[in-house]
Amino acid sequence: MAKTSSPDTALMANAVRALAMDAVQQANSGHPGAPMGMAEMAVALWGRHLRHNPADPKWAERDRFVLSNGHGSMLIYALLHLSGYDLPVEELRNFRQLHSKTPGHPEVDVTPGVETTTGPLGQGITNAVGMALAEKLLAQQFNRPGHEIVDHRTYVFLGDGCLMEGISHEACALAGAWKLNKLVALYDDNGISIDGQVTPWYVDDVAKRFDAYGWNVVGPVDGHDVAAVDAALTQARASATQPTLVICKTTIGKGSPNRAGTSKAHGEPLGAAEIALVREGLGWTHEPFVVPKTAYAAWDARKTGAAAQAAWNKAFAAYRSAFPELAAEYERRMKGELPAGFARIAADAAIAAHDKAETVATRKASQLALEAFTKALPELLGGSADLTGSNLTNTSSTPALRFGDDGAANGGRHINYGVREFGMAAVMNGVALHGGFIPYGGTFLTFSDYSRNAIRMAALMKQRVVHVFTHDSIGLGEDGPTHQSVEHAASLRLIPNLDVWRPADTAETTVAWTVAIGNTERPTALLLSRQNLPYAPKATLEDIGKGAYVLAEPGEVGLKKAPQAVIIATGSEVQLALHAQAQLAAAGIAVRVVSMPSTTTFDRQSVEYKLSVLPAKLPRIAVEAGVTDGWWKYGCAAVVGLDRYGESAPAGVLFKLFGFTPENVAAVVRKVLDR
Repeated sequence: MAKTSSPDTALMANAVRALAMDAVQQANSGHPGAPMGMAEMAVALWGRHLRHNPADPKWAERDRFVLSNGHGSMLIYALLHLSGYDLPVEELRNFRQLHSKTPGHPEVDVTPGVETTTGPLGQGITNAVGMALAEKLLAQQFNRPGHEIVDHRTYVFLGDGCLMEGISHEACALAGAWKLNKLVALYDDNGISIDGQVTPWYVDDVAKRFDAYGWNVVGPVDGHDVAAVDAALTQARASATQPTLVICKTTIGKGSPNRAGTSKAHGEPLGAAEIALVREGLGWTHEPFVVPKTAYAAWDARKTGAAAQAAWNKAFAAYRSAFPELAAEYERRMKGELPAGFARIAADAAIAAHDKAETVATRKASQLALEAFTKALPELLGGSADLTGSNLTNTSSTPALRFGDDGAANGGRHINYGVREFGMAAVMNGVALHGGFIPYGGTFLTFSDYSRNAIRMAALMKQRVVHVFTHDSIGLGEDGPTHQSVEHAASLRLIPNLDVWRPADTAETTVAWTVAIGNTERPTALLLSRQNLPYAPKATLEDIGKGAYVLAEPGEVGLKKAPQAVIIATGSEVQLALHAQAQLAAAGIAVRVVSMPSTTTFDRQSVEYKLSVLPAKLPRIAVEAGVTDGWWKYGCAAVVGLDRYGESAPAGVLFKLFGFTPENVAAVVRKVLDR
């Protein structure tokens, strides 16, 4: 293919190559090949198409750029540094070092200009699908004729690894179904992965694959020809109803005489001798980390970025003048703030649940809470992985989201993700990262295993995402051990910064939703029952939001004496604890019942509060239909749990079989007190 790069574009690309190989060499760790191979792709996108302002990385109307193949992180760090972001060359020198702004893989809120944390391959492109969806839905909700205040694009670089990961199939199929025409992915087709040439194990016809998804496919083009990539991006911008994949043929480690086109360029430093040869071949005479002023000038995006943002600010001022309420609502949502009256709405919903005291499954209690919350919060964007009728994530305020032949959204706020749990979880991360929405999505708790890595990424990125996990235990019954969650609650509780709630009734479920919506810097998992649960009478709702509270003292079952033990229970097992308390009271044994819907929230409370709920000298017995290991940290003398898989049978039969009965709980308490 003919090369049409000008001296300026060659200089720009070689500045990226030099910084990438120097930083990886300095760290003695990293991946130089991808940045060196994608340098011209970056020149075309960042130099000619990407709308951004280095002075304001959080400008709401910026284009989003996602480096899905995040191991090539020195590409984005070089681009941010060169184009004028607050990322000085000293940070590039500290690549992969402690507390630097240039970690091994890009991390959102660590490096200015990084939109999402991309390490696990495939999740970056999926986050980008979520970002593009958020842009499209915000445009539908807020734009008015002559006032296109939401009109930006989402660009992605990705490689073979992202496309091999199954999540990319889930997400890219959804992007085609949703007609996300402002999503543009540039595929770095270099044919190399860690193990070498990919042809023995990667035989996908990528163009046909994406054509089948309903994408606009451009190329292959020469990824080292800036003009060719530029033209492909211009073509992508013309797409009215389809996302675009630009296939860019590249050479990994471009510029390295001995390592270009080989797996040796992928994941290790080039070495001093090879770097010297690269410099000679490129005519790059500068010392490590030294970039000529002409290259900085060619890359500098500060002036054009400031002008773009100023133009948008002017347009938004006109929008505010014409539609003041809409403008205020847009700003509120993009800031992630809740409406001023939401606290009252949440309190009223909890009080209503308490007053009605309904016997329903907590999955239904969740839907009842959502009825109030989705009406009050237009930013709540729901969905389910083909289990809407089971997860009960839809409400009267959230009709199904659909897209017309012209690509226009119908105003729906409930997404049918299909059987794509992992894709759903990572798309929700992208929606949250974009801003303007609080995403939630449902599936069965046992399928959280499919979603787990995206849940972990939400926790790592501190994103407000809500996972609605129903069918939370052996209580789902006949579907058997493949669907009965045993280890999942304990496993999810191990993820740092993830709030996990397993409520026992309608009031606890409403409070759990309230806390989840207010968790601006952590995701939440709600573990909900399939079976109906009676309402647990309670004197106050005040302490539920602290994760655990005293539900019933001995006096509430007619025993006027101090507690001799504490039963801690969650979810459906709270009723077992209450019945066991009554049985023990009849025998003169005084027991306090503590409902602990959220161990993770309770663990954040003060020592004083914890001791007020779980007094130091009282023996503790935990009851939960799941693995027991996590409960010993609360100083339990015994745990009534389930350290094996379930069986296929009606729920009542299973609870009896595995000892989840008031009689067995009472017997365990007696045994503890008899020691």
